[in-house]
Amino acid sequence: MKKIKIYIPLIVLVSIFIEACERDITVKLPTPEEKIVVQGSIEQDEYAMVMLTKNSPYFSNIDSAQMINLIVQNAFVTVCDGVNTDTLHPLYDPNYFPPYIYKGSHLKGVIGNSYSLRVEAEGKVLTAHTTIPAPQPLDSVWFQTEPNQDSLGYLWAIISDPPGVSNFYRLFTKRLHRDNRFFPILGSVYDDRFFDGQTLTFSISRGITNLSEDNSGDAETTYFKVGDTIVLKACAIDKAHYDFWYSAERAMFSGGNPFATPSTIPSNIEGGGLGVWGGYGAINYTVVAKK
Repeated sequence: MKKIKIYIPLIVLVSIFIEACERDITVKLPTPEEKIVVQGSIEQDEYAMVMLTKNSPYFSNIDSAQMINLIVQNAFVTVCDGVNTDTLHPLYDPNYFPPYIYKGSHLKGVIGNSYSLRVEAEGKVLTAHTTIPAPQPLDSVWFQTEPNQDSLGYLWAIISDPPGVSNFYRLFTKRLHRDNRFFPILGSVYDDRFFDGQTLTFSISRGITNLSEDNSGDAETTYFKVGDTIVLKACAIDKAHYDFWYSAERAMFSGGNPFATPSTIPSNIEGGGLGVWGGYGAINYTVVAKK
């Protein structure tokens, strides 16, 4: 019997293999338990401020209209320093998004004091505790243009970190007459593990108003500009406060990358909520950007 040899082009084999491997896979993700998300803070000489929202599924589409629906309204929010209690009242503030915050009016933060937060909303009671650490002064702060940039640059600062003490920092910036509030810089939190007791010189980029926006067309993104009047807010925070923002910023910077290492964002909110309640010991520095 005569054998017949059949030659199949390689590209056909590859096509058959790929087609055989393709499957329409539908993954039904579990609906997460609905929880209240707290973002609250208290700074020395300032009243407490708290934003309350609800969580949403990771892959859900969130637009401004849907975000408004996630706001937790009609909550009863109090802050106590162990002696005095301040009831926070809801108010509309367009400087924040969502533009609905709870603000104190009687109890201002004091360095060294501890503060308890209590939130009663939607049948739940959430509590948290924080302190306002003493801020560490910067030795100096100045503006400097970047190489090959005519008018754009960064702030620079020098800090002498106290030896033998764990310190945690968070940095914000605000351009007077250009920014409506302070914004955290990219990678805003630091601890002194690697420079304990040392004098460190470092650069400070401009705080980004919204990490979710496409700023690729903005030549000034992360930069300050000659002529800007810049206020740097250098804050001391406690470890729980640091742990939250360090983990949250790592998650945000992954940009939803499915190959990024999954991270769990720690929270100091007790009672089944998410988020953070943190104190800020702050010092402000004003710098006029000049060449």
